[in-house]
Amino acid sequence: MATIADVSDRSIAELVSLTGRNAVVTGGGQGLGKAIAKRLAEAGANVLIGDVVEDLAMTAAAELDQREGGQVIGAFMDVADTASVTEAADLALETFGGIDIWVNNAGIFPNKLIHDMTDAVWDQVLDINGRGVFVGSREAAKRMMAAGNGGVIVNIVSTAGFKGVAPGMAAYVSSKHAVRGLTKQMALELAPEGIRVLGVAPTYCVTEGNIKAREENPNREQLAMNIPATVSSKLGRVGVPDDIARAVLFCASDMSIFMTGSTLLVDAGETI
Repeated sequence: MATIADVSDRSIAELVSLTGRNAVVTGGGQGLGKAIAKRLAEAGANVLIGDVVEDLAMTAAAELDQREGGQVIGAFMDVADTASVTEAADLALETFGGIDIWVNNAGIFPNKLIHDMTDAVWDQVLDINGRGVFVGSREAAKRMMAAGNGGVIVNIVSTAGFKGVAPGMAAYVSSKHAVRGLTKQMALELAPEGIRVLGVAPTYCVTEGNIKAREENPNREQLAMNIPATVSSKLGRVGVPDDIARAVLFCASDMSIFMTGSTLLVDAGETI
């Protein structure tokens, strides 16, 4: 069984630093994923940004790679397609020499009431939000185990992994409860390999995806009023992507080295 290091003698700067580590962020072309990739790279990690919209991945990578920090590359990745995930993981391995951090961020959130939801919509949400996390984690874990250096898997959950939310979000809520459970089980199974697994559960954040969803669904603005985080916050504002990215950096770094299996709420008090 691998033993996690005692890092009591390290400075804060050393604990936060990801220099020499290699990361993959799924759904990283914009929104939360891009903010996460930015913070990981700023901390020194080399980062592969995967996205189903390849142009977004490439554009984000080109922008972030010009900043001080680790190397950033983009790649096409459809988390609902195992072959696509495997190819991106292999690309990270070939380019950087290893994978130390894997962030499962890609997800979708179509709004369909239960009595109107088709099997196809349900399956699509569970494929991307649920099975996509499993496949990404499996491929990351395989490569981390082969290297023998441990690693960290961070799953982006949601406050919807703790409770119900607005009407029309049954598939999304179900998928996020599944990811929260999977985080616990993977932590148990991968701990002997020195691989830590953590979840980060954001509240509502202002992202391109949320803005687009409201524009495309005329009913969504009214439905969103049922989500407490969009109308009130214990901390005075709604979330922005970097609020979540900082929590992911904490999880990915040695600051959280004695943590696994937990899901951290980043919710401005929404679930109190």
